Amino acid sequence: MENIKGLKRTDYCGTLRLEDAGREVTLFGWAQRQRDLGNLIFIDLRDKTGIVQISFNDQTDRDIFEKAQSVRSEYVLALKGIVKERESKNKEIPTGEIEVEVSELRIVSKAQTPPFEIAKADSVGDETTLKYRYLSLRNEKLTQNIIMRHKIAQIAREYFYANDFLEIETPMMIKSTPEGARDYVVPSRIHNGKFYALPQSPQIYKQLLMVSGFDRYIQLARCFRDEDLRADRQPEFTQIDLEMSFVDTDDIMDMAEGFIKKLMKETIHVDIESPLPRMTFAEAMSKYGSDKPDTRFDMLIEDISDWALTTDFAVFKSAVENGGVVKAIVAKNAANTYTRKKIDKLTEYAKGIGAKGLAYVRWADEAPACSFGKFLKEGELDALLSQLGADQGDCVFIVSDKTNLALSVMGSLRLTVAKTLGIIPENKWNYLWITEMPFFEYDEESGEWLAMHHPFTMPLEECIPYLDTDKSKVRAQAFDLVLNGTELSSGSIRITDCELQNKMFELLGMEQEEIDAKFGFLVEAYKYASPPHGGMGIGLDRLAMLICGADSLRDVTAFPKVQNASELMSGAPSNIDDIQLGELGIEISAKEEEN
Repeated sequence: MENIKGLKRTDYCGTLRLEDAGREVTLFGWAQRQRDLGNLIFIDLRDKTGIVQISFNDQTDRDIFEKAQSVRSEYVLALKGIVKERESKNKEIPTGEIEVEVSELRIVSKAQTPPFEIAKADSVGDETTLKYRYLSLRNEKLTQNIIMRHKIAQIAREYFYANDFLEIETPMMIKSTPEGARDYVVPSRIHNGKFYALPQSPQIYKQLLMVSGFDRYIQLARCFRDEDLRADRQPEFTQIDLEMSFVDTDDIMDMAEGFIKKLMKETIHVDIESPLPRMTFAEAMSKYGSDKPDTRFDMLIEDISDWALTTDFAVFKSAVENGGVVKAIVAKNAANTYTRKKIDKLTEYAKGIGAKGLAYVRWADEAPACSFGKFLKEGELDALLSQLGADQGDCVFIVSDKTNLALSVMGSLRLTVAKTLGIIPENKWNYLWITEMPFFEYDEESGEWLAMHHPFTMPLEECIPYLDTDKSKVRAQAFDLVLNGTELSSGSIRITDCELQNKMFELLGMEQEEIDAKFGFLVEAYKYASPPHGGMGIGLDRLAMLICGADSLRDVTAFPKVQNASELMSGAPSNIDDIQLGELGIEISAKEEEN
């Protein structure tokens, strides 16, 4: 192999353009493809910025030409050459108007045949590409995603630094405190039998920084949550985490909007109008069946409970009489797409997410087909269709149940139907604030009221009297930032009164002994006076995923985990030896059999 001594890179491959013609350049990169046409050889040279074509012809030194003939996919090359205008231009790539005619070539490193073609990595199964992640990251699309993630982090720091925020690191090994998900724990060798937790967020520490007087804090914080994975969730992730003193909710949201405007403009050249629209949690659930609604399309949820009470259809009528609701969505121009067979599949999907069934009206022909039509009196179906604004060619889907379940099911059906119909517009950026979040949510399994966000959130002043009388009426000074149906951020004004904070812990079912053990240091800190403060954490990974148009967080994470939270490339998590276990005072009682 040859070294690069005496060669200094002058340019990156993807940056060369027609105006560079005639200039001598030195390039380094990987051979993506070699084409030997006899007296002509073309190689696509790739680096992190893209690819450029390099060429060899009958004027090329024979030793260099023969060396080019030996080049195979993924060889690392170093070269000198002259930028020239291409005869046959390629409009598909930014460098397609030029090529580099090579005068010096060095093969720096040879590669064995890779397990998949790098340029087509996105069409290969995850099991292979994640095992060889260092190869799939060479794929131009993935490379650009990682670069975009870097740009988002850079812009975040620039913006918040310019607004007087201090970047302060908080501990990675902390005390385990309940924050909604399971902790990842770290055993202590020195304090045998005790454990640190990896932070689910820097929540308590950033609040204590406000108590300390730092006023404005920012951190690109690594967070860890031991929970089931999905496309927009990884066990370790990064938050653009911030906290501000002497502010209200408007101040925090205004600060975040300034960042969003700068970010969208500087990354993908999109102007975002501000202020961003706001919607209460109650309105979002009522209209969209979700606290993170996708507002890029209509198909709002309609309440037809009053109409249902006037009918003799027992399923609808009894649902309302027992305190439930009947909800509907109108899928415009869907009758041709949603055949009876497809509606049956949609019904199975609805049952799979909790519905007892799915009623429908399919108006494909002159007379609408109604799954519950035989239970209706003359004119009742016409009244329903008129109320909903349904026309010939439309489908109406209906669910009756308890309010929360009916809304949740309809929210999921709304998204599923919209995706099937292809009516969700691309390249549309609908940011939305969800405000007045409920403080508590009722857990049917345990029969207990839990904190919807976290127990440090300040209730709205007018809701404090309900703390002792009706938890369902307590709304929080909390807000979420949503983009195209994905939650990007949660934030709130924090409780700073030690007595109120202690009371909130008690209302969440904690005994005083448990409060003192888990949160005593926080309650104690408030006894020494705290400024009013609040903040939020913006999911950097999710933001990158949406801006890149990626389908999964894996596509914007350099070394992601898979569904079972393992990393296929390195084999993490793995066993540790008995000596290490002994030092930590840990004994494995039963080992899972190897598959």
